[in-house]
Amino acid sequence: MNWPQPTDFVQGVPIPPPTAWTRPGLVMTFNLECPGCVSRGIPFLKRLHAEFGETAHLLAVHTSLGHRLLPREDVEPTLVKFARDYARVPFPVALDLQGDFARDWRTEGTPHWLAFAPGGELLRSVYGSQENAQTRLQYLLEEWAGRSDEESG
Repeated sequence: MNWPQPTDFVQGVPIPPPTAWTRPGLVMTFNLECPGCVSRGIPFLKRLHAEFGETAHLLAVHTSLGHRLLPREDVEPTLVKFARDYARVPFPVALDLQGDFARDWRTEGTPHWLAFAPGGELLRSVYGSQENAQTRLQYLLEEWAGRSDEESG
């Protein structure tokens, strides 16, 4: 399973691969040059973290797939500053410098969401940050958390 190495994590505590998970999780691939990622994807993942951070693993992976291939020394400082000072993300952020993670998981672009069951089974692969994608992911996390429609409404 292609997964970021501990040294690839630039924010937060490294998360092991989903095969080691005892709870479900959601991974978003993104890029700072992607307007939908920065304006919708990251804020949505922050909202999910506030609501479901105790019941699901949440992770953002900055990928070069579909974007400029830059060396780590050009990407990491900007990404750290964005995650820590601008977006103030409360979840781990990892680097996918060569785009291998995103390529191996067959992402369609950025943002792309990968939803994993405990133990690592890929349950959903969702491309985009528009309302339809967000709604499907929100319902999935509510299902994981054992909520009914009345409780989430």
